[in-house]
Amino acid sequence: MGLLADSLDKADTAHFTRPIPKSARTQMQYLVKQTKGTKAAADLLGITQRTVERYLKGQIKHPRRELAERLAAEVRKRWQPRVRDRAKQQAATTGGIYIDTRARFGFTAAPGTTDDPRLRPITQGLPPDYAQLLFDAHAAGATEQQLQNIVAEGLQEIYFKDRGQRAQGLLVELTDIDYIDVDY
Repeated sequence: MGLLADSLDKADTAHFTRPIPKSARTQMQYLVKQTKGTKAAADLLGITQRTVERYLKGQIKHPRRELAERLAAEVRKRWQPRVRDRAKQQAATTGGIYIDTRARFGFTAAPGTTDDPRLRPITQGLPPDYAQLLFDAHAAGATEQQLQNIVAEGLQEIYFKDRGQRAQGLLVELTDIDYIDVDY
């Protein structure tokens, strides 16, 4: 995944009301329950079905580092889906999202204006419309570039054009992202 998709996933975890399971056994139990079988969980993690069964029985307690990270990531993706949906629904209807980024912004603007790309730190709230667009695109499996285009359009309208009050012909391009954090 990319920076923006990872940031959206990280923003989801901020709304959890309970921590994810800590031990490999309980994480594996949760993943098997969510995927409805040991074979599906094994395929998802890239391990054998027998290895999954050994985790469930407690025969293996400490996974390799890369397996532990994959296991925790898969559990985190599926943890508390109703809590995630409620937070997203609130952001998409009333709250909006907040973008904190440092990226290179280039502009296509009228002659005589500065349109040289430059690195800018920006922290800006975007209205619920853009939150809904971003969530829908992320859920549909949009590419990182498509997600960036949605954020660039939102920043263009809200930050640079001040909701249509200035810079009418300005088109913003978001490139070279140093960091980006999404919160809602």
